[in-house]
Amino acid sequence: MKYIVAVIQPTRLEAVKEALSRIESFRLTVTDVEGIGRQKGHTEVYRGHEYKINFISKVKLEIAVDDKYVEPVVDAIASAARTGKEGQIGDGKIFILPLEDAMRIRTRERGAEAL
Repeated sequence: MKYIVAVIQPTRLEAVKEALSRIESFRLTVTDVEGIGRQKGHTEVYRGHEYKINFISKVKLEIAVDDKYVEPVVDAIASAARTGKEGQIGDGKIFILPLEDAMRIRTRERGAEAL
């Protein structure tokens, strides 16, 4: 089993959800997050004052999958989260982590059956 964590632009969330639905991957946890990477923030003007925004709003997706679904899920996220043909800085990252075990609380099923 693997634990997939993706950090993407909020504007790409619906496209990613649709891409995951097409490959029949419906289990997903979504969290609003802020972070900084190569974009290094930006400045905004509010009521005549300029403010430096150090953290950029992003969306974090978390998906636990059986090993055979890792590549389809990663490909779906990468394709849908990319902006334009070649992508841009800030499109996000995908992390694939080993998942030692999982348990469904209701039935106490363990491992891949719990996913």
